Amino acid sequence: MSKYYILIIFFVLSSFISPELIARGKSSHSENKIIISSKPYTRYWWFASMIKEEDVRFNLDWLKANGFGGVEVAWVYPLNRFNPKDTTYTPRQEWLSPEWTRIVEYTLSYAKSIDLGCDLTFGTLWPFGDTYVTFDQATQKYGEPKWRQEITRSWQHPKPGYVIDHLSPSNYKPYFERLIDAFPRIRTKLSPSYFIDSWEVETEKLWCDGFAEDFQTKYSYDITKYMDSIYAPRNSKYLYDYMCLISDKVIRFYKDYTKALNKKGIYSRGQVSGAPCDLISGYALMDIPEGESMLFEPEFCSIPASSALLTRKKYVSSETFTCLYGWPRDYIREEQTADLKLVADALFANGINHIIWHGKAHNPAGQDTVNFYATTHIGSSSNMAKEVSNFNRYLGKVASHMRRGKTYSDIAVYLPTEDAWTAGVMPKDKQFIWAWGYYEMRYVYFPDELAGYSPTWINGEFLDKAKVTLGVMQIGDASYKALYVNSEYLDYKVLKRLNDLARKGLQIILKKDPKQPGAVSRKDYADLVVKLKKSKHVISDLPEDIAPFITGDIIPNHWCRKEGKTLYAFFPNPKSNRLKFPMEYGQSLETETKTRKINIKYEGKDYDLTLEFKPYQSLLYKIENGKIEQIDITFVPETPIVKKRPADYVAPWLVK
Repeated sequence: MSKYYILIIFFVLSSFISPELIARGKSSHSENKIIISSKPYTRYWWFASMIKEEDVRFNLDWLKANGFGGVEVAWVYPLNRFNPKDTTYTPRQEWLSPEWTRIVEYTLSYAKSIDLGCDLTFGTLWPFGDTYVTFDQATQKYGEPKWRQEITRSWQHPKPGYVIDHLSPSNYKPYFERLIDAFPRIRTKLSPSYFIDSWEVETEKLWCDGFAEDFQTKYSYDITKYMDSIYAPRNSKYLYDYMCLISDKVIRFYKDYTKALNKKGIYSRGQVSGAPCDLISGYALMDIPEGESMLFEPEFCSIPASSALLTRKKYVSSETFTCLYGWPRDYIREEQTADLKLVADALFANGINHIIWHGKAHNPAGQDTVNFYATTHIGSSSNMAKEVSNFNRYLGKVASHMRRGKTYSDIAVYLPTEDAWTAGVMPKDKQFIWAWGYYEMRYVYFPDELAGYSPTWINGEFLDKAKVTLGVMQIGDASYKALYVNSEYLDYKVLKRLNDLARKGLQIILKKDPKQPGAVSRKDYADLVVKLKKSKHVISDLPEDIAPFITGDIIPNHWCRKEGKTLYAFFPNPKSNRLKFPMEYGQSLETETKTRKINIKYEGKDYDLTLEFKPYQSLLYKIENGKIEQIDITFVPETPIVKKRPADYVAPWLVK
């Protein structure tokens, strides 16, 4: 066969191959070539109904005109589900039917034609499941053999279905295959991803077939003796072992999820928030790790951002502005851009570089009457409509700079997973009606004494993978000068690894003597603690030879990206620090400029800088070739109105 014909065959065949698959063939998973617009995306809710092409065009055209870079289609219930008296069945393209696939394919094609990205939610509603999941395939709870978690507000509503068992590959893999077969795929310039939302599977006494046997094999004792009261403080050591095995199974679920998508040239984008697993390891398995806010505090997003650094991931997204003023729908359609900007800036300061609005309801052409209940409303009739385009321009500009190079970090902080798994149930004043366990890591922050540094999180998995050269610990894109450990409990394997790292020359800041978690006692644990403390590289206070990145009377929050030797430093408006759910209406209001005099030490040079935070403004600087310059990211929102909640207001999200 001549070279001419070989070339023809090559070009014909390559025209049918996804560009993402080609990219994956050339590079490793950790160096994937994902392309995402720096402009914000939005979740785009389709309520179960007959979705028409002209309505899709109307919604996407509006988003394009208002500065959005893409959408994430999400399939939810029909609008009449809120009215129990209305039992009529809303006609729709049936879930996963050929008609459903065709309208989804049209949406993908039209989005491509106007240069919008279009991701798809991998399922209907939030936990994976539908009416095709059988009782035997559904998620279980220990001690309740006749119970299975139902999914009742999906695209198939009012037909009830089951939530898939996330712990058993034999149950969830057929679900993956069924959806992948039904989801249309087209070639696009912007990389396609399928989205998995936060963990909304019932976690209390989570169970599956074969769990007791697997536990017996791993720990050599019977966990069922303790399951009836597993969350009682007296059983904390058994709870830790139980959580370890649950985590192993959940981690495999995320691994299999990404693997199934990657085989088809699709990337995974996902939230591991709320999942009963090692969060860093879970996020590490997403091609695009995603945080969320405000149902999680912005500081939580430093966990997926840290995972991205450890695994050389460029993008870290966040579901943004969810239930901004309270759950489910306080001040809907009255949201204020200044309040939203405060949240977005807090997210940028915790490593996020891809904003995904929450979100846009599908509306009939020419209308903006439909809204999703737990959201910040996007549409022509919203309070923010005239500001959305300019606000999106601001969000895109900051995001584009926070994607450059890699996250700059100088100190690794061990995420106290063992403490959370041992602690069990949070006190009621820390709970929400959807959140009860410490395992979610909702209230974990970097230590105050590290304010002048640039810390990121690390866990046991990545300590195992790290290498130490000349006292510097390297893993993924991270290079750490020291490791900070402030945990009550440390797993035996982690303790052994710390001894090894110290022996190799890594400085470890050990704040307290760790204790052994779990019911399986290791006789040499105490000896390993003593050995670790005796190492010349283990200290209890910050080392004098590792100077803080920033010094000053008041250390501002910051997040930095390093591209070659060029550094980009983002400083959020001081009002964005430690935002709590929910925000108050008009919480962003400010009238005075705040000043911070600081010194930055970078690449052997000192830079004196005066930060002037004008009302509503955050700051972005570039350090290059010994010079520091400010990048203009000015965006001035309308002055917000302040509203106080009624004195007798009772928060519906709190646990009584």
